[in-house]
Order: sequence, then C-alpha cells, then structure tokens
Amino acid sequence: MSSSSGVSEGVVQRGKLLVHVAENGRSFELNCDECTLVESVQRYLEMLSGIQLNDQLLLYLDMKLEPQQPLSAYKLPLEDREVFLYNKSRMRSNSTPPQPEEIESLESINPDPPLPSSSNDPHPLDDASDPALKVLPLYERQFRYHCQLADAIYQRTLLKLEMCERLSREQRVQEKALEIARGNLDHIYKMILRNYSDFVKRYSHQQRSHSNLLVNFWRDLERLRSVKLIPALQSDNRKCLSDFVKEENLRKMVEDCSNSHRQFESKVEDFKEEFKELKGSTEHLFSSEASINNKVFERTIKEHRQYIDDQKSIMQALSKDISMVKKLMDDCLTSQPSNSLRPHDAVSALGPMYEGHDKNYLPKLQACEGAISNLLMFCKDKKSEMIGFVHGYMQKIAYIQYTIRDVRYKFSVFNEAINRQNDQFEQLKVVRGIGPAYRACLAEIVRRKASMKLYMGMAGQLAEKLASKRESEVRKREEFIKVHSLYIPHDILSLMGLYDTPSVCDVNVAPFDSNLLDLDIPDLDRFAPERNNESEDIIELGDIVGTNKLEVENAKLKAELASVTARLCFSHLEIEFEYFDEGKMDILLKEGAEKTNEALRLKDEYVKQLESVLNDKQLQCGSYEKRIEELERRLSDQYSLEHKIDKDDSFTTGKVGDSKSETSSERDVQGHSGQFSEPMDDALYGYNSLVTKSGVDKTSKILDDNMTDSSGMANPNPNLDSSMREPSRDVNEKDENEETVPDVGMQNILEEKSNQLIELEAKLEAAKVEVATLARDLEISRNLLDESQVNCVHLEKCLHEARKEARTHLCAANSKASDYNKLRGSTLKIRSLFERLKSSVSSADVSSFADSLQSLSQSLTNSVNDGGDDGTAEFRECVHMLAKKVGILARHRAELVDRYTKAEAAQQQLTKELDESKALVNTLYLKHQSEKQANKEKISIGRLELHEIAAFVLNAAGYYTAINRNCSHYYLSPESAALYADSVPHNPTCIVGQIVHIERQTVKPSPPVQTDHNGGSSQSGLISGPTDANPYGLAVGCEFFVVTVAMLPDTAVHTPPPPAAAS
Repeated sequence: MSSSSGVSEGVVQRGKLLVHVAENGRSFELNCDECTLVESVQRYLEMLSGIQLNDQLLLYLDMKLEPQQPLSAYKLPLEDREVFLYNKSRMRSNSTPPQPEEIESLESINPDPPLPSSSNDPHPLDDASDPALKVLPLYERQFRYHCQLADAIYQRTLLKLEMCERLSREQRVQEKALEIARGNLDHIYKMILRNYSDFVKRYSHQQRSHSNLLVNFWRDLERLRSVKLIPALQSDNRKCLSDFVKEENLRKMVEDCSNSHRQFESKVEDFKEEFKELKGSTEHLFSSEASINNKVFERTIKEHRQYIDDQKSIMQALSKDISMVKKLMDDCLTSQPSNSLRPHDAVSALGPMYEGHDKNYLPKLQACEGAISNLLMFCKDKKSEMIGFVHGYMQKIAYIQYTIRDVRYKFSVFNEAINRQNDQFEQLKVVRGIGPAYRACLAEIVRRKASMKLYMGMAGQLAEKLASKRESEVRKREEFIKVHSLYIPHDILSLMGLYDTPSVCDVNVAPFDSNLLDLDIPDLDRFAPERNNESEDIIELGDIVGTNKLEVENAKLKAELASVTARLCFSHLEIEFEYFDEGKMDILLKEGAEKTNEALRLKDEYVKQLESVLNDKQLQCGSYEKRIEELERRLSDQYSLEHKIDKDDSFTTGKVGDSKSETSSERDVQGHSGQFSEPMDDALYGYNSLVTKSGVDKTSKILDDNMTDSSGMANPNPNLDSSMREPSRDVNEKDENEETVPDVGMQNILEEKSNQLIELEAKLEAAKVEVATLARDLEISRNLLDESQVNCVHLEKCLHEARKEARTHLCAANSKASDYNKLRGSTLKIRSLFERLKSSVSSADVSSFADSLQSLSQSLTNSVNDGGDDGTAEFRECVHMLAKKVGILARHRAELVDRYTKAEAAQQQLTKELDESKALVNTLYLKHQSEKQANKEKISIGRLELHEIAAFVLNAAGYYTAINRNCSHYYLSPESAALYADSVPHNPTCIVGQIVHIERQTVKPSPPVQTDHNGGSSQSGLISGPTDANPYGLAVGCEFFVVTVAMLPDTAVHTPPPPAAAS
C-alpha cells in the first residue's frame, strides 16, 4: 500500500509501517511512504483487522495520528517505530467483550498416517519360503509407520510451540499497548493534576482573603468611623472616613457576599471530592497490573523447547532403525542363501527394537506432544485472560479520560466563578482600602512638599554654582586686564572687547503646589493612624530653608520617606488580596533577605569607616592640643621675660631723668606693656578654652570661635613691634635734646634688649605662621566634621529604613519560624508514632501482629485521653482502624487456616477415595476390555455385521455357507475361500474369519435360451440350475449375502484328513 502523490521516487521516503492491534495483539506490516495519508492506512487496517474506520484510534508514542495528516507529519515510516491501534467501540462501558482466543485443530493438518498393510505395499520377501525372511517386510512397514507417525507428531508439536510463541508475542504487544495507553493517560493526568493544584492554591488564597473581609468587615467600618477627616476636608456630609461609603448598601452587599461565599465553598468542596475520587481511581488503575508475567511466560516456553530436541533425537533413532531394516532386506534380496547369512538372528534383533519403538519412543513422543499441548492450552487461557484484562483496562482508561475531560471543563467554570467572586467582593475591598488610601494621600502631600523644596534647593544650588563660576571668570578677566594694560592702551583693549564682563544668571522657578495642605511627617500618625496601630519612632527632619548640601539632602530624605510611607500603605493589601505562587513568594523573600543583609553589611562597613575617621580626628586633635600647649608655654615664657625687661627699663630711667620724664617713660612703657599683655591674655584664654573644648563631640562653631580668637591674638604683631621699638627712640631723642651725659653702660643694655626684642619678634612671626597653619588644619577638620555629620544623618536614615525593613522581615521570619516549629513538632510527634508503629510491627511475628497493633492502638487512645488532642488524632484514628482491620484479617486468617486444615484433611480423604475409585475403575476397565475382547472373539450366529467373527462350512454343492441361526443365505466369497485354500494343501471344511465386507444381492430371473434353427426345433424357458446371476441355485427374488472375511491370526484352519492311498 503506497501513495506517490506526484513525488519522484528518489525523494519520497519508503518503508514498512508496523501496526499492532491492542485488543488481541495482532501485528500488521504495511508497505507505505511518507506521503501516505493516515486515512489510507486506516482503510487498509479496516480490511485486515475488521475494526471500523470511525472506531480506530492510532497512537504513536504520545501522539494521536489524525486522518487528514500524512505519515511524514509524525516522521513515519521508520523501521524501529511502532504504531498501536485501539478499538474505540470496545472502550465504551456497554460494549461486548472480545471473543476469547481460539486455536484451530492441528489433527486435520498433520493427521496420523494409516496402518500399514501388505496389500497396499507388497514386497518380494512376502512370498519367501523362509518364515524369518517373510517377517522382514512386516518389520520394515512397521518401522516406516513409526517414522511417519513420529514425523506427524513432531510437526504438530512444532506448530503448537510456534503458536505458543505467537501468543507470547501477542501478549507482549498487548503489554506495550497498555504501557502506551497508560503513558498517554499519565500525561493527561499530570496536566490536570497541575491545573488542580494551581486552582486549589488560587481558591485557598481567595477563600482566605474573602473570609478575612467578611469576618473583619464591621471592625474595618468601625475603624473608618474612628478616623476623623482633617478639618480642612470636613463638610456637613463628611466628618470621618466612613462617610465615603453608604452603610445601607454595604449591609445588603455583605449579606449577598456571605451567601455567595458559602455556596461557592460548598460547590468547591463537592468538586474536591469528585477530584479525590478521580485521583483514587487513577492511582488504583496505575497500580493494577496483569497477572501474567511475560518474562516467566517466555522462560517457560524456552524450557519446553527441550521437548522438541527430545523428539528430534527420537526421530533420528527411528530413521536409523528403518535404514538398518532396509539394508537387511536389500541384503536378503541381493545375496544368495548361504551359511553366513542368518536371517533368524536379524529377526531376533529386530524384535527388541520394535518393542523399544512401541513402548519407549512412541510414548515419549506422545508425552512431549502432550506437554506442548498443555503449554498451548495454558497459553490460550492466559491469552484469553489478557484479552479480558486489556478490555477492562481500556474501558477504565476511557472512563477516566472522560472524567478528566469533564473536570477540565469544570476548571474553566470554576475559574470564571472565582473571577465573579473577586468582582463581587471588590466593594468590600474598597472599604478595607479607604484607610490606607487616605494615609497614602497624606503621605503624598508630604512627599510633594518635600519634593518642591528639593526642587527649589537644587535650583538655588545651581544659581550659587553659576554665581561662583561668574565671580571666578570676572577675577580672571580683571587679573588679565591688570597685567596687560601696562603694555596695551585702554582704547585698544576696549576695541578688542576685552572689557566686557559675564552677565548675571538668574534662576527663577515659578511657584507650584500652592494648594497643598500644610502637613509634615508627624501629622500622618495624628490624622491617619496605621491599621495595625504600631507605634514607630518618626524621624523629625527640620524644615530647613536654604540651598546648602545638608538642606537639599534633608529635603530629599523627607521626600523619600513620604514616598516609602505611601507605598507601604498598600503593600499589605497587595499581599493580602493578590495571589502569589510559592516560587514568586520565595523569590521576593529571598530578595528582601539579600537586600537586608546587604544594607546591614554596608551599615557595618560605614560604621567602621566613621570610627576610623573619628579615631584619626582624635589623634589629630591630640597632636593639636600638644602643639597648642607648647605654644602656650613658649608665649608664657616670652611674656615673663618681657615683663622683667620692662621693670629693668623703668628702674634705669628713674635714675637718669627727672620725675616727669620718669613718669612719662613709665607711662609709655606701661602703655606698651598693657597693649602687649592684653592680646597675650586673650590668646591664653582662647587656647585654654580650645584645649578644654577640643573633643570630636563638640560642634564646629566653637572651633571656629577659638580659631578666630587665636588669629586675633596673632594679628597685633605690627602694634607689638612698634611698641617694642618705642622706648629706644624716646631715650635717644631725650639724650640728644637735653644733651645729657651719655651712659655707655645703659646704651649697651638697651642694644642687648633691642636685639632680644628683634629675636622675639622673629619668633612671634614664626609662631604666627604656625598658628595660621594650625587654623587652616582646623578649618579642614571642621569641614570634614560637617561632612561626617551629614553622612551620619544619611546613615541614620539608611539605618532606619534597614531597621524598618528588617523588622518586617523579622515578623515574616518569626511567623514562618512559628509555623515551622509547629510543623516540626507535629512531624516529630508523627515520627515518634511511626517509630512506635515500626517497632511494634517489626518486633511482632505474624501470629501476634494483630495483638501488637491492638495494644499500640489502645496505648495511643490512652495517651490522647491523658494529654488531650496534640494534632495526631488522625494518625491515631488510622492506627485504630488499621488495628481493627488487621484484627479482622487475623481472625479471617485463623478461620482460613482452620478451613485449610479441614480442606487438606478432606483432600487427603478425597485423594484416598479417588485412588480407590481409580483402582476400581482400572479393574472394571480391564474386565470390560476382556469381556469386549471375548465378545469380539465370539462367533456370531445371528445377523452378521461388519468386524464380527463368522464361521463357514463347506456344503455338498462346494460352497461355504455361514453357520447362522436366523438366515441361511450367507455365503463366503470366492476370493476369501481361495485365500484360505492357498494356505493349506487341501480345501478346508470349516473357515473362521473376521467379516470385512458384506454384499447384499437378489436372485434375478435368467434370460431365455434359444436353440439353433438348424436343429429343426426351438425351445425357450427358465434355467433353474446355478448360473452367473444365481450361483447358489436359489429361487428367483430370494435375497442372499456374499461375505468377505479376513484371516484371523493364530487361527487353525480345519482341513479334511487326506484320503487313504489305494492299495
């Protein structure tokens, strides 16, 4: 069967398609190509298998072959691919089962050969004078008959074994067909089971959320009544959040939702029970298997092949024996009688061989055939059983598939019902979401206000940045003009356009969000408290107006906090009402845990970084303190030295001048000393305050003031220099003007003091430079502390968010941990119960198994009475039911053992009676056979029948008439008389033989006899004497019978005594 469809033969892939019929295991091999339609294959299979086209179901692996598709759509035909044919009409519940396996009789195909006879197969040695030679053809015919009979038995046995192998192959095909059907059903069942699992998860989530809505509805409504609106939002009709909805409509809606929820729950429970039955029937079907193990079956057939080998060896022995007999006969025919050829020895050797054939070989051949026949009947029964099993199994598969199809339709209906339930509960969800939505709106107000401030701050920062850029550009241009105006005239520079300056950039932002309510972060909990009423610490971020970095960061943090608050308002509603599968939920929890761990890690790293920075700053401040102490000590030494110098100068001046000059000099020196000592005291006070207040925990403002004081101390160096030079000039002027006598010693002292003052001035200049350097370092440290403070604020914000998120995850983790602990506790209890069950089962033998289970059940019942319900009631109930069932089974076992004992005793009695009956039957059978043989050997004297023994006597007319009581017209046929006459030298007077043929005849009138006309007279009449039509001289119309008999073995032929010799 092939279809070219106009495709060249070199392109079309041709091959053989192997099709197996599932219901009986038959296989068909079809010649086709890849362009052959499946419908053509089905039509051809309809002619071969008798299955109608509409009832055919072709499966290849897990695919169904559609009639309109070509075989190439399924990559067929291929040599190692098999297609299975199922009869859909047999899968219906009311379909009739297929006929059991029928086996044709093999006796008619290979019948036993006919018994040998010398008349059908004559041999020259039949007429041999030697009785020993005359027996050789008889042995040859018997041996040939034995070979023919053995060959017929062997052929029948071989055909029966081949039929067994065929039945085994068909059963293997049926097993494969069941595997294909089971795999197809398993594929569909796994899909429907996965759909059912998703449906149950979705329904459970919806049922839990809807139940929560119904149970907490009035509490939610009462909470809405308790939340008052902001005074700016209140009106005559709206005072609180509950005024957003109409309570009258909600009451009826809650009642309708509750009724719908209960009805839908009952329908889903019914659907769960239906699916539970489907699951149980499917799993039971998967666990059920055929009682025939094909491997054991094939091994049994393989073991029975030994009988074929035994028959072959017997046939070889028979063939060897017949060859030997033929050789003896040929030797007897070709050789001349001599003393060396002794036929009697050969005949005496053939006797035991014949006896071996008759008593050993042929019975063994027949026993082998009987064993194979029994195997064939066993295979036939198992095949019939397999056909019935396949029929029932396929009916169950069809019913389960029909149920799965019905369940699949119900899935769509229930999913639609779930969607309707969600729509119906939508208004109740609105009641639940009013509070979070109101809080989210308030948080959005705060976020927008913070965002506006952030926007304004960024605009201010941009304006400041542009202004600083402009000032830098202006300075660069002024420096350029200052340098190059010395060389280039001003008008030329003006003509070049180098006197132009950058224009001022004004960043103006139009005001927006002017209608927002005046709210801040703390107002959220005051006007819209959270549903769970959890008190949390709110970070109050001050309302800083400005454009510096800290202020912009503060506005940004406030906006982010408000955004997170608005988003968290609906997070619990999304988790409560939206369905998340386990995989997505695990992913979300995993991501949250990873984010939390990353935030905690970053927090720890940042804390360590800040600690290291603070340690460095503390070390640096410690070095500053030591340096300042050293400077203070040096300044104090210089101050004490200068004070001593001032005293010496005043004492010397008093001696040289008058009181007026002395007074003025003292006043000047004191004035200079006071002018110098005042900044020194201020410096000492500033540095002492810096030492006492220079910790890392002080603000930068104190450090700035201290540095200002220290710089103020360093600034009066020019005044200090002039005051220190003033006394020397006054003294010189006085000496010149008043023309006093110079004092050389005083001048030397003054010069030395002047030099010391100059050195002191240099030292003070160096100290001033060093103090300025320290001031710059402190300014840098102040900036670093400012940045650290900003970072600390940001870190506190991050820590707060991480703490909040960690708290959420901690709650979820605690919830899951509690669930896990409950589950673990229940598991441990169940495990302990299983260990008790295992120990009680393993320690008990079969006889005490029921008692052990009963004691375990009683102990579990006592434990639950003592300790209450601990979650293992179902297991205890199962153990109790198991103990009860096992007790019933133990009682049944005891009854069965008792019955078995009684049945065994009865069987022994029946066996004994059967043996006695067999012996009696054998005795009766032997008696019957002997009587039958005796009846056969009796001479019939009544009406003669075939195969009876008859006796004939020679009458006076020379014919043999039968000795008969009723009819005397039985005559021996001439052929039989001649046969007996040939065996004796004289005609026998009495012949006894077995009737083999009876011919019934009637005496007819003889035709008229006319004489010759030449005789002168004519005469006509009936001849009453013996003629050919009436050989026995009977009357016309009389019936007579001509009987043909066979010679009986070991039967003496009665012959008359020989006549006496004439003297």
